[in-house]
Amino acid sequence: MEKYPVPLVPGPVSIPQEVLAAYAVDYGSADMESEFFELYESCERSLQQMLATKSQVAILSGEGMLALWGALKSAVQPDDRVLAVATGVFGYGVGDMARRIGAQVEEAGFGYASALDPQQVADIARRFRPKLITAVHCETPSGTLNPLAELGEIAREVDALLYVDFVASAGGTPVGVDEWGIDLGLLGSQKALSCMADLSMVTVSERAWAAIEAADYVGYDALAPWRTGVADRYLPYTHNWQAMAGLRVALDLFEAEGQEAAYRRHADVASYCRDRLREIGVELWPDSEEISSPTVTAAVVPDGWTWERLDGELRKRGVAVGGSYGPLAGKVFRIGHMGSQANHDLVERGMDALAEVLGMA
Repeated sequence: MEKYPVPLVPGPVSIPQEVLAAYAVDYGSADMESEFFELYESCERSLQQMLATKSQVAILSGEGMLALWGALKSAVQPDDRVLAVATGVFGYGVGDMARRIGAQVEEAGFGYASALDPQQVADIARRFRPKLITAVHCETPSGTLNPLAELGEIAREVDALLYVDFVASAGGTPVGVDEWGIDLGLLGSQKALSCMADLSMVTVSERAWAAIEAADYVGYDALAPWRTGVADRYLPYTHNWQAMAGLRVALDLFEAEGQEAAYRRHADVASYCRDRLREIGVELWPDSEEISSPTVTAAVVPDGWTWERLDGELRKRGVAVGGSYGPLAGKVFRIGHMGSQANHDLVERGMDALAEVLGMA
C-alpha cells in the first residue's frame, strides 16, 4: 500500500518514529512480569493528569470501539433507559448500540451542523429519567465539538450516569472528566495520542463501578475485571506490552510539550486550516469557529466535484484526507489535524495541493 507523504486523515493518524520504535522490542510476557504492571500504572497516572480526573482509568487491549461497547455493556442492562445526545453520526450510533443490548433509548437529537443544547437535553432528561446519558465530545464526521460541562449537572439532577466519547478530542483540546461529571469517559489510542489503533481507555467513576457491579456483565470487553486486576496483578487476558510501551512514549511526548502548548498548537493549526479553506473558496462545515473542533476540520465538497474525484486528485499529489459518513457521505470531506498531524507545515502542504486541484476545475 502506498504511503502518502501528506497524511491528513482524521485517524488513525501518522505515528511518530519514537512511538513505532517501542513496538520493535521483545518485552516478554505481560502476564508474568512486574515491569509491565509498573508501565501500566505509569500510563494510567499520565492519562489521569491529561484527562483531569482521579477516577481509575482502565486501559484495554483493542481499538477505540472496544471502549464504547465495553462501557455500555458493562453498565447498562436490558430495559434500562438510555438518553442518547446526538449531533452527528457517532452520537446517533451510540443510541443504536444501546438499543442492540436491549436498552430503552430516547434521543436528544440535533442537526449535523450544530452543537447540543443543554436546555433541551435537560427537558428530555427530566421527563425520561434515564439511567445513562451518552454524548460525543468531538463528532469527527461533521467536525464539531460539543459543550459538555452542563451535561454532568443534568446527569446528577436525574440520577443518571454520564457516558462521553472523547476519542477524537482528548489530547488535542482540554477534557475535564471530574469537573464535567463524566462517569464513563472513552478514549482511543489512534487519534491525538498518535499511537496505533490497538488500545482503548475508559475512565470509571465510583458511581459507574457500582452500576458495573450490578450489571455483572461478563465478556472480553467487560470493565469489571479492571477494578482490581492491575492491583492484583491478574488481568482478564494477556495484554499488549508493545502497545503499552508505545503509549508511554506518546504520553512522554505530550508531557514534554506541555498540555497548554499542545492545545494551543492544535487550535493554531485548526485556525490556519480554516483560513486557507476560505481563501481557496471552500465552504466549511459548519461555518462556525465556536462549535468547530480543533482536531478536525470538515468542509463541503465543492460544486462540480464528487468526493471520489477530489480524493483521487489529492492522492495523486500525495495528500490523504478523509470522507464522511451517514447523511454527510459524499457531501463533506475532512482534514485531520490531530496529534502528530497538528503540524502547520503539513497542513500548509495539504492546502497548497487542494488549491492546485481545485484550480483544475
